[in-house]
Amino acid sequence: MASVHVRDLRKRFGKTEVLKGVSVEVPNGSFAVLVGPSGCGKSTLLRTLAGLEEADEGTIHFDDRDVTRLAPRDRDIAMVFQSYALYPHLTVRDNLAFGLRLRKTPEAEIAARVAEASETLGLGPLLERLPKALSGGQRQRVAMGRAIVRRPSLFLFDEPLSNLDAALRAQVRVDIRKLHDRLGATSVYVTHDQVEAMTLADVIFVLNKGVVEQAGAPLEVFDRPATKFVAAFLGSPAMNFVDVRIERAEGGFRAAGQRGLSVALDAATFGDSLEDGRAAVLGVRPHEVELGEGGVSLAVDLVEALGPESYAHGDLGGGAFVARLDASSPVKKGEALPIRLRTVHLFDKETGTSLRGAR
Repeated sequence: MASVHVRDLRKRFGKTEVLKGVSVEVPNGSFAVLVGPSGCGKSTLLRTLAGLEEADEGTIHFDDRDVTRLAPRDRDIAMVFQSYALYPHLTVRDNLAFGLRLRKTPEAEIAARVAEASETLGLGPLLERLPKALSGGQRQRVAMGRAIVRRPSLFLFDEPLSNLDAALRAQVRVDIRKLHDRLGATSVYVTHDQVEAMTLADVIFVLNKGVVEQAGAPLEVFDRPATKFVAAFLGSPAMNFVDVRIERAEGGFRAAGQRGLSVALDAATFGDSLEDGRAAVLGVRPHEVELGEGGVSLAVDLVEALGPESYAHGDLGGGAFVARLDASSPVKKGEALPIRLRTVHLFDKETGTSLRGAR
């Protein structure tokens, strides 16, 4: 398996710059996820790693090998696409073997590799079936098996679960991660689904408008978002945002908003970023809310009951706000709900950058 080193990568289509100096480091054996909204450049980055697109500037190394200008066949990679791309007239066995036969691999070795991949993915009973006789999840397993038999140094996944229903996505997601761990592989995976990103990744790269806004371990990025964009993109329901102004208060600082909103700010957390009169955005994740007198009141206008939990929607400081509460919490539409905010984030009003710590 190989480590991946991308330096200052730029890619343009006509006058449109899609990748704007992207740098990515993927350690050997890691599962890296490129996540972001449509049009952020994640698939273009993956296709450039594969050699399907040529970089305009920058370099790509797999370990110490410069592959920036190499053809796809010379990069020792295997791709799994959103489309299964199976040959409809070939059985599962022959689909798995097809690429090896093109490379004139000896038949005995092909048989051994197909048997190994089939056992790994549970495809043994399906080997003589045609793709039309398979479910969506089975077809995706065959597509993964076709990549496995190659024994590449790098696996590239381009939104491979997008065509599956929700339940099947969850199952195949688990299968992909188990497969990665079993093979000791290096994998780069593209998705717009933040749940896939959080559950699969060892390291996550959040892309926005052609740049990497933040990289790191999933929980680190989730707990300490570097920008308002990252904070909004990761998490479901999304982080709540309320416009505030930082004000000096007795014993420290507070975030003051409309309708009497007042939240004490921890100087140890936000450091020199706390400046009297500074415009900011207060961020609170729905699960960081609890019932209780804390100087904050949520005007509830909708309650969603979801079994073990409920979501109270309402207005806080003039902005839409969602609180995740225990289902047993006595919450009713139309009431002013007293709440406490356990953890808050602050972002600069103009740039969207986090104000956590001295900067």
